[in-house]
Amino acid sequence: MCGETCKHGSEGAGRWQHRPATRHYEGFEGICLSEYASFDTVCDLASFIEEHGRLAAKLYSHFGNGLTEARAAFENYAGQYQTAGAFAEEMIRETGTEIPASLEYYIDWQALARDMALNGEILVMQTGFDEVHVFWCR
Repeated sequence: MCGETCKHGSEGAGRWQHRPATRHYEGFEGICLSEYASFDTVCDLASFIEEHGRLAAKLYSHFGNGLTEARAAFENYAGQYQTAGAFAEEMIRETGTEIPASLEYYIDWQALARDMALNGEILVMQTGFDEVHVFWCR
């Protein structure tokens, strides 16, 4: 971050200009901060991102830049999976539902997970190629 003043070649043609402290930021996983965000807000957000990484940034954006809601989402965290379908399959198997071997290959776990998300039962955040995080919507 730059301090009270910084030299912007493209904007100021080499002149020193007064800029807010949040003019330049790195390590916020693509989150756009307000130029006039309070120091406490920036510190709280930095701490949240340091703790949860890219997932924190995605949640923060999903909840309309609401840090309180993003933090609260972790109370309903179901875990990290390769796909949302893997989550759906694990959930069904853990409930003790018996699936006959002859029908096992006909179940579309990904479609089941998609339906759960569309029905508002779960929130799925993809943070990598084979990395999704699932949250219960309670």
